[in-house]
Amino acid sequence: MFLEHFPNELNQHGWIEVVCGSMFSGKTEELIRRLKRAEFANQKILLVKPSIDDRFHKEDVVSHQGSSFTAISVNDSKEIIELWKKEKVVAIDEAQFFDLGIVHTCTYLAEKGVRVIVAGLDMDFQGIPFGPMPQILSIAEYVTKVHAICLSCGNLAQFSHRTVEQKEQVLVGAVEEYKPLCRSCFNKISH
Repeated sequence: MFLEHFPNELNQHGWIEVVCGSMFSGKTEELIRRLKRAEFANQKILLVKPSIDDRFHKEDVVSHQGSSFTAISVNDSKEIIELWKKEKVVAIDEAQFFDLGIVHTCTYLAEKGVRVIVAGLDMDFQGIPFGPMPQILSIAEYVTKVHAICLSCGNLAQFSHRTVEQKEQVLVGAVEEYKPLCRSCFNKISH
C-alpha cells in the first residue's frame, strides 16, 4: 500500500519551548515530565544545568518534589553545543544562570532540528527580568508560565521573595532563602 506524506512530514523541525515562573512553581517538575515523555518515545535526550546549581545533586536535575533526571553540569553555554551529539531533545534547566550566549545556543540547536526545552526563573528576587530569560522568551515558539501559591495570602504567586539579607542577584537557594508571593503581597513587602 502506498502511503502519502504531507510536505516536510518526514523532516524534523526544531523549536524552542520555555517553562518559566517563580521559585516553587514547578518549573523543573514540568521539565522532567516533558523529558520522561520524550524518553518513553525513545528520543535521545541531552539535559544540562549550570554548574552553579548544586543544591540537590551535583549532576542530576532534581525538583523540589524529588523527581530527578540525569544531567550534565556545564560552566557556560558554549559547552552545550560541544556536548550535543545529535540528540533530538536538548533541555536546559535554570537557564537564568547562563550567559547571554545561551540565546545563540538555543537558536542554533532549533535551527538544526532540535526540540529545545528551557526552564528558568523569569524574574529575580527584586521582580526584574532575570539574565537571558527575556531574550529566550522572545524567540521561543512555546511559553508556559507556571505559578506557585503565595505563602502570605494563598493567591497565585509569580514573585520569588528573598527572605535573607544578601543583595547579590544570584543566590542559589530553596525554602530557607525564598518564598513565593503574589503581586500584592510582594509589593507590600518590597515598598
